[in-house]
Amino acid sequence: MTLKVVFACVHNAGRSQMAAVFFNQLASPQKARAISAGTQPADRVHPEVVEAMRDIADLSAVRPQRLTADLARGAVLLVTMGCGDECPVIPGAERLDWPLQDPKGQSPERVRSIRDDIKSRVEALVREKFGDTILNSDRRRT
Repeated sequence: MTLKVVFACVHNAGRSQMAAVFFNQLASPQKARAISAGTQPADRVHPEVVEAMRDIADLSAVRPQRLTADLARGAVLLVTMGCGDECPVIPGAERLDWPLQDPKGQSPERVRSIRDDIKSRVEALVREKFGDTILNSDRRRT
């Protein structure tokens, strides 16, 4: 069974997109997948996020999506990111909240700092919640 993790922020145009990329780079697709969604999806991923992620993943064609019950069905974990009162709940899923600044309109340096913080949090999450059990074989510790 493939575990599903949902990363959610309001516009699904920055933080949750970055988190899903980092999670999916670490996890074996046969064991776990992350999706990202938002409560009020934007039209596109923020250009400053696309630029900050350019060397990691191409987000230029990715379209933000609304977090729906169908999309969230079967999720074991929901990680919300700075959505305050708009943070969703997924019945049956554990919920974590990461209070992260929205990268929209931030300087390139600040966006990279937010990106690096998200990467560190995702790596810690995978290590603490799942250990090596979901890692790609090339990511397993020796």
